[in-house]
Amino acid sequence: MFVSSSPISEQIERIASLKQQRNAVILAHYYQEGEIQDVADFIGDSLELSRKAAATTADVIVFCGVHFMAETAKILSPEKTVLLPDLNAGCSLADGCTPEQFGQFRAQYPNHVVISYINCSAAIKAQSHLICTSSNAVAMVESVPKGRGIVFAPDQNLGRWVEKQTDRELVLWPGSCVVHETFSEEAVLKLKAAHSEAEVIAHPECQNHLLDLADFIGSTSKLLAHSQTSSAPEFIVLTEPGILHQMRKAMPEKVFHEVPGLDGCSCNACPYMRLNSLEKLENCLINLSPSIKIEEDLRLKALAPIKKMLELSK
Repeated sequence: MFVSSSPISEQIERIASLKQQRNAVILAHYYQEGEIQDVADFIGDSLELSRKAAATTADVIVFCGVHFMAETAKILSPEKTVLLPDLNAGCSLADGCTPEQFGQFRAQYPNHVVISYINCSAAIKAQSHLICTSSNAVAMVESVPKGRGIVFAPDQNLGRWVEKQTDRELVLWPGSCVVHETFSEEAVLKLKAAHSEAEVIAHPECQNHLLDLADFIGSTSKLLAHSQTSSAPEFIVLTEPGILHQMRKAMPEKVFHEVPGLDGCSCNACPYMRLNSLEKLENCLINLSPSIKIEEDLRLKALAPIKKMLELSK
């Protein structure tokens, strides 16, 4: 069953009514379209959202993000129905690291600790000793005794940045985020020249030559927090532009510049994140589908390294 498109205000009212009927909570990642962020109960990074949802009494979690994020919510809340508005909302990092390939890769380093960035599938989490986020990747690597080898997957750009912060050599899986690979260095330099008072803030998934231009590097939530506390009047933002919606709402007096892609267009919006829409959100609440299913054995194996990360983060 599918509903036809309608004025956004009416659609938002229907979504609110359906949410109440289903005892649902709506989560939106910072990289979603602004209209989806505005109907969400919680907005944030993926793990933060999953933890908030797990703490609620909701029966249904609607995760407006990508597949690995909804999987993480299901890993933490197996008793809840977890919905993803569009099952095709994948991730270049997660999709580019298959369980078979990764199993062969890590078999080459049998004595290494495997630390996987949360931007991976449940099957990769299940092959890992420890999970990290962009906020705590440095701390998770530093939790491993020096002298012990570490395999870090699937984001090589984040891994290289962590190597610099920790002075540790990591064995890196050769993956990267399609969004953070597209930023133009020339565009950043032109923006810096045109806006001399602007700070450059960047996500560590960016390539090293772009991070070298940044005044501040951090996870999406840390970029948002920094833009609120910094005295700079303008910011050049090197991450997916969905975060600018929250930045502009929180600080309308400041100016935020989106960085175009390598071909000069604004093509750095995540194509997977943008597959979700208000219409698909409404339909999944009507049909309680598409839902995320994870076999219990796999869920428990994937949960173990997440729990270890949470324990180390206390």
